[in-house]
Amino acid sequence: MRVLLVADYVPDHLESMRRFVLLMNHGLNSAGHEVKILRPAVRLGKLCLGSEGFGKWLGYLDKFVVFPKTLKRELAWADIVHICDHSNAHYVRYLKQPHLVTCHDLLAIRSALGEISQNRTGWTGRFYQRLILKGLVRSHHISCDSEATRKDLLRIAGIKETGVSRIYIGLNYPYSPMQPSESTGHLKTLQLDPNQAFILHVGGNQWYKNRLGVLRIFHLLNKGSKLGGFKLIMVGKPWTETMRKFITEHALEDKVLELTDVSEEALRALYSTAALLLFPSLCEGFGWPILEAQACGCPVATSDRHPMREVAGTAALFIDPEAVENAATTIAEGLSRLAELREPSMVNAKRFSSDTTIAAYLKLYRQLISTTPSM
Repeated sequence: MRVLLVADYVPDHLESMRRFVLLMNHGLNSAGHEVKILRPAVRLGKLCLGSEGFGKWLGYLDKFVVFPKTLKRELAWADIVHICDHSNAHYVRYLKQPHLVTCHDLLAIRSALGEISQNRTGWTGRFYQRLILKGLVRSHHISCDSEATRKDLLRIAGIKETGVSRIYIGLNYPYSPMQPSESTGHLKTLQLDPNQAFILHVGGNQWYKNRLGVLRIFHLLNKGSKLGGFKLIMVGKPWTETMRKFITEHALEDKVLELTDVSEEALRALYSTAALLLFPSLCEGFGWPILEAQACGCPVATSDRHPMREVAGTAALFIDPEAVENAATTIAEGLSRLAELREPSMVNAKRFSSDTTIAAYLKLYRQLISTTPSM
């Protein structure tokens, strides 16, 4: 089978989307299929790199004007086209052969529709999201990362249930418990004390990641001396000015650490040694860090909302991410039974294997190829 994977524009720096494409590419190649990854080339965007201001508009020219010509040239090669990020669903109008779109979340579309007050969208954003939604409606099939996203899509787009599937995405890296003899070296490389107990957070600075909420919850735990000598390690993008201000105002400089550009093995070491992953997202499309942590035997405290509940199963502490005092109390009360969550966490993570993901997509590919009329 020849599979054309349509990927994202590199200057957009969509790390989770990059990882999904790599997962699909590796899995399909390992299963004996031919794969091409096709993404908009950075041409006009070279004149002003960046995803804001003038650079953003040059990027739009690369994506909307230049890339469709490249896409059309490659279509004859493919048995099936897989648009790996729903944000590129506007390319559906160029596709005549069997194709599908993976929808990772509906957060931007819901924001553009006014459903999410925390994330207001300007007129250009609303126009862009309408194009994406139109592409989703026109596509041959849509796969969603979670049942929560599938239900959102059915509600918003009015698509028949037969046109939408739920395919969980497996681990894109072989996360597993790391022995202390190995993790110690990684922690020292990160300039961390291997004997220091800590709570871990992994995430970017998108509004829904609720990183300020992470700090508020930790501050309450620290203020009440419920954590003893614990520190908070935040892995991901550099802190925002608002986060830095909160840390300074609440004298947390010696309690909270910032780590960026952490390797997969270093992250595996952090998951394997953390007392807890604190992941109080307001919304998610899936929530990979939950799964990564559980695969390493790290207990998780996450939002009592879907899809976080869907991914974490029963092996987690569930909190209200916007009720920080209650969240801190729940975590403090659960500290004594964290060890009981380690084994169930690893069992739950086994539900999400990359092999299962690839097998489900191959089944869907074959179904679409056999049922799509020839053009």
